[in-house]
Amino acid sequence: MFLFSLLLVVYCVTICGNLLIITLVSTSKNLHTPMYFFISQLSISDIFVISEIVPNLLHILLNNGGTITFIECITQLYFFCACEACACYLLAVMSYDRYVAICNPLRYSTIMTREYCIILSITSWLLGFSILFFHILKTAKLHFCGPNIIDHVFCDIVPLLELACSDTSMIHVVVYVMGIPFVLIPTTIIVVSYTYIILAVLRISSTTGRQKAFSTCSSHLIVVSIFYWTIFSVYVVPSKDLTNTRSKILSLLYSVFTPLINPMIYSLRNKDIIKAIQRTFQNHVIW
Repeated sequence: MFLFSLLLVVYCVTICGNLLIITLVSTSKNLHTPMYFFISQLSISDIFVISEIVPNLLHILLNNGGTITFIECITQLYFFCACEACACYLLAVMSYDRYVAICNPLRYSTIMTREYCIILSITSWLLGFSILFFHILKTAKLHFCGPNIIDHVFCDIVPLLELACSDTSMIHVVVYVMGIPFVLIPTTIIVVSYTYIILAVLRISSTTGRQKAFSTCSSHLIVVSIFYWTIFSVYVVPSKDLTNTRSKILSLLYSVFTPLINPMIYSLRNKDIIKAIQRTFQNHVIW
């Protein structure tokens, strides 16, 4: 009951926090910029991720165990992985946006147009959902004839493959190959973007100018660090070095608690969002 209550509170706070970000970006004119547009897209991804995991997990905790059909398990795996892949691309796009803003400030408005931002966002979502479809389809064709108990908090790819009676060596190869477009390429974009950003900031003579430039990137860097640390800990670290309990904890971190802290990081460390919240609250009070 303690875990049930904790996760229920976390789920409600996460949904409210991310919906607040989406609403503020949609309604506040001073937040109608590429950076906040991508933050709202990341909030949508966070809502999808946690909604794929927590409701079923709450049902399991409340009933001291639960069952899930094979189709439901594969569906949960597909949407969870697709949303996580979209988050990888969105974080890369956000780093590119910060690169253009700091390294090419005079051309920022002409490069990061509204149409271009929408194209980047749609591309991120399409890539996440389309490339993974064939991999999940291949996983669904595996033969499962043995144990049917998934010792995990949700239908993740690694514990699911452990139940397969078929040869999963090719699936494991595909998982590592899929890491190139979903992890390696976005990570490269982020590293290259921030390398240029750091070099550009170091050329700024005034300390105030450096602090202002870094402040626009700090929230994004924190989110990227937390997201990729948990992803790499679960999927890149060899499974023999990762205990089952630790794997569950890390999975909860990036699937449940990361969507919780993302809106907190972007709101508490962002003056524009804080002002938008205050303005909205004051308008309602005055009304």
